[in-house]
Amino acid sequence: MRKISLFIAMSLDGYIADSTGSVDWLQEQGDGEDIDTYSEFIRDVDTILMGWNTYHQIVTELSPDEWIYRDFISYVITHNERTSSEKIRFVNRDPVDLLKSLKKENGRNIWICGGANLVRQLVNQDFIDCYHITVVPTLLGSGVRLFENAKQEIKLKLLNIRSYNGMTELNYVRR
Repeated sequence: MRKISLFIAMSLDGYIADSTGSVDWLQEQGDGEDIDTYSEFIRDVDTILMGWNTYHQIVTELSPDEWIYRDFISYVITHNERTSSEKIRFVNRDPVDLLKSLKKENGRNIWICGGANLVRQLVNQDFIDCYHITVVPTLLGSGVRLFENAKQEIKLKLLNIRSYNGMTELNYVRR
């Protein structure tokens, strides 16, 4: 069965974006180590789920000239009316219901790309199987928190820890 994985970076104090919504602070990382955990992760992924704010940030700031996830089917959870394409599907649907349907289909794993509101909804329904969180050695002080106002405790099991470029990647599965 397909697994649902969160693969995301956050500041040491738990933010995925600064107080203006920017993720520019992620670009300032690295000390020369050539470790590509993203490529390792996406080998087992064929579907991406993201919220509108994440999609909008990708197409307006991070990669305005090309869709960087062209090798995947991307679902964007939104109330905005948009025309879907073969690779990008805009859906106004409860993300848990959508994921229940997607899990029943043949395919590889599903990546929860962001943002915080989508992650919060899935955490509150305990619907994430794997957590791949890269902790970036930056204290933002404020911004968009990754895990805020969870409705329940979710017990996780640590699979591994990897440190590279000054960052620490934590991999957990639901117990």
